Amino acid sequence: MHPLNFNFLLKGIILGFCIAAPVGPIGLLCIRRTLQYGRLSGLMSGLGAAFADTIYGFIAAFGLTAISNLLLKNQLFLKFFGGCFLIYLGLKTFLSKPAENSNKVFHSNLTSDFVSTFFLTITNPMTILSFVAIFAGVGLSEESENYFNSSFLVSGVFLGSAIWWLILSEVVTFFRKKLSQKVFGWINRIAGLLIALFGLIAIFYSIEQFFK
Repeated sequence: MHPLNFNFLLKGIILGFCIAAPVGPIGLLCIRRTLQYGRLSGLMSGLGAAFADTIYGFIAAFGLTAISNLLLKNQLFLKFFGGCFLIYLGLKTFLSKPAENSNKVFHSNLTSDFVSTFFLTITNPMTILSFVAIFAGVGLSEESENYFNSSFLVSGVFLGSAIWWLILSEVVTFFRKKLSQKVFGWINRIAGLLIALFGLIAIFYSIEQFFK
């Protein structure tokens, strides 16, 4: 690998890690699912978000303005539906009962874990603007000679994000074995309320902007 390509890959890994690290609704879902169903459920939830971020990074890096403009034009509707979905997940989390033995619970619906967080992340098209600003900051333009470097940068974004979700799911798994059923119940309630609150904020923002 050329040193310049490795440099862009490394930058992408750092960017992906930093973008994924702040704890928002996706982080809460990942933590809660890891506690409830185990590390694989939490990791798949995180990878759904990582894949959506990678798609937005791809759009920003390769200058696909038609797609980005379409998404930004409809961002209020996307935020509204994303907020509704967050409220649904929040209520579902709040009302869910912890398994009697969380260390032995079986969870097979990993595809749903992936798709739900992918949908939540992809309904936030403002991410494109973040990637455009970040990529400009690391020296990428829309010139064709930079497409190869862009590929390494976008690949690094996915790897960095995936590394964060792997670390988070492993850390939460470690503490999972030490928590009582009562604590699991409170975690479900608190996480559910916070996730629903994120949804309400998204809906309020979309409605407010729509009537401006």
